[in-house]
Amino acid sequence: MGASSVKPVLVVMAAGMGSRYGGLKQIDPVGNHGQLIIDYSIYDARRAGFETVVFVIKPEIEADFKAAIGDRLSQVMEVKYAYQLKEDLPDGYSVPEGRTKPWGTAHAVLAARKVVDGPFAVINSDDYYGPDAYKEIYEYLLNHPDGEYYEYAMVGYLLKNTVTEHGHVARGVCVEDADQMLVSVTERTRIEKGEKCPRFTEDGGETWTDLPGDTIVSMNLWGFTRSYMDEALKRFPAFLDGALKTDPVKSEYFLPAVVSQLIAEGKARVKVLRSKDKWYGVTYKEDKEAVVAAIAEKTAAGIYPDDLWR
Repeated sequence: MGASSVKPVLVVMAAGMGSRYGGLKQIDPVGNHGQLIIDYSIYDARRAGFETVVFVIKPEIEADFKAAIGDRLSQVMEVKYAYQLKEDLPDGYSVPEGRTKPWGTAHAVLAARKVVDGPFAVINSDDYYGPDAYKEIYEYLLNHPDGEYYEYAMVGYLLKNTVTEHGHVARGVCVEDADQMLVSVTERTRIEKGEKCPRFTEDGGETWTDLPGDTIVSMNLWGFTRSYMDEALKRFPAFLDGALKTDPVKSEYFLPAVVSQLIAEGKARVKVLRSKDKWYGVTYKEDKEAVVAAIAEKTAAGIYPDDLWR
């Protein structure tokens, strides 16, 4: 049994990378030496103890991805690739007519099932989570194998630390119990900054509901044991049966939906870890300035070297 089958690995959901920008070459650097947000994520992950990263990508961006990101990072981490294909479906299922996209975040994680054989953390490729988050999740995964329950974890952020000045965002709003165990996650697809506190709408902006700024939200930074892969795979046909009836072209198999089912069935426990760091991401092109300023500030404070990989 090699170290990688015990040591947690990092799975990066990068299949959508570049689609917002019209290609990887258009992704703007946020650091002084051409570093992207993903460089800082990998730096923080490596510092926390991760030694292997699995990038989940679309085959058509592979060459660009390796040139822009993968080859550089393979000098400091063991880099593996997995491919998210809309055709990656259970036996007896086929891609419905008109479907162009793969099947969402749970499906992205499943793409890595052949290269991940132990505990793993999952992140989005274009989100900056801060050093704290990786330390928390790595330590947790290292010390919490499955027992009576599947032992999972999630890094929660304060909602006020995750909203943009430039429009709306989607967030998983979390409810936890007194022991900081996750009770539920509800996807709110349109949250924006309100006058007093953030607010969300479910009817296109006709009515709004306030959400306190200290509400804990998921930014898709999860820690799982291998059991998550097996359960997500087992549950995929039931999801598809519903999706093919209701919205075959756009339905997505969301990662938190599988977690919620496992909690409801009493199979999994999810510890909600805390990050005091502010989250940064480029949901809108205008968000870039804030990310660049934050990275510059953290570099000046000595949290990062100016040239990460030199």
